[in-house]
This record gives sequence, C-alpha cells and structure tokens, in this order.
Amino acid sequence: MPNIETLTLGSYQTNCYLVWEAGADRCAVIDPGYDPEAILGKVRSLGLTVDAVLLTHGHFDHVGAVEAIVNATGCPLWMSQSDYTQFKTPINDFFYPIHDCDFAEVSFCEDGEQIRAGNLTFIVLETPGHTPGSVCYLCGDALFSGDTLFAGSCGRTDLPGGDQRAIRRSLRRLADLPGDFKVYPGHADATTLETERRSNPYL
Repeated sequence: MPNIETLTLGSYQTNCYLVWEAGADRCAVIDPGYDPEAILGKVRSLGLTVDAVLLTHGHFDHVGAVEAIVNATGCPLWMSQSDYTQFKTPINDFFYPIHDCDFAEVSFCEDGEQIRAGNLTFIVLETPGHTPGSVCYLCGDALFSGDTLFAGSCGRTDLPGGDQRAIRRSLRRLADLPGDFKVYPGHADATTLETERRSNPYL
C-alpha cells in the first residue's frame, strides 16, 4: 500500500492526492484542482519532490492547479489525449483553459500503460463516461477513480462529453477487477471496491 495524503480543496471539495512509497522522497500528485500553494506546501512539509502530475480527467475542478505545479517543479503531466483535446480548445466553462498554459511536457496515457512516479507504478485504466477521456489509476492496492466511481454513486454524465452507456461499461470494468482495492474518488470519502460491489446500485 503506498502512502497517500488527501487534500480536499476548493469550492467543489475536490480530492487531490499525494502518493509515494514509504522511505522514498518522490511523489505523484493526482488531480490538483485548486490551491497550488497548499499542495506544494504539503509536499515540502512531507519532505517530498513531485515526480509527476496525473489527471483522471479534464474538468476544471481537477486541473486548476496544474499549471502552477508543473511550472514550479518541472515534472511531467500525464492525462488522456481525449480530455486534453477538449479543454485545450475549451468547449465550455467546465473545462480549464489549458490552451493558455505553457507546459514543458505533456504525456498522453493509454489503457494498460504503466506510469512510473518515484518508486511507484500506476496502471492506467481507461474509463470513459464522465468525460470521453476519463481514466482511473491502479497503484498497489489503491484505485484512484476520479469522477467515475464514488462511494455509493458514480460520476454525472449530463455535462458536454458525458455518456451514460460508456460510464456503465466503465463501472462494470471496475467491478470485474480481480480482488479488492481501496478506492480514492475525486470527491467525498474513500471506500473499497468490495463495498461498492455489494451496495452501489450503479455497479
């Protein structure tokens, strides 16, 4: 199990995660949506260095602090190309205007890809539905589910790019994963995959 620090930030109470291996000093930042100084301050207080930023999807409340963190640390940014394309040419106000940002490096992740950050490996699972490019990340026994899967619920599909049929397929994919995982969603409390299999009506 990796070490995980949860920061719940912003008006949408978005969960940003710092993830690192015990004894290591390099971490991944998942979904930095707000308040880059709070995130970077926590990184410093833990004695860590940001090795990568990983995005589960491109909605503004998950990416609003990306520019500041990437520019401050020089780390790579990982996300789905589908969502990058959407908010690089912003369709609506729900997407952060990344087209005005200047990133040194953007890496597009694909299903099954293994991303190294520090001493950890994150496995990419494509889970479209909430957005066309939504992904989840598996790291050890932790599943970072973004806005695809919540405790007792799932992500909305009524925003531009949402697809109810697609998210149901994605949720079935998560339900069919072998074994159990601690689930760290984009909002609200953590849960476990086995709990969601038993009680979540969307699974």
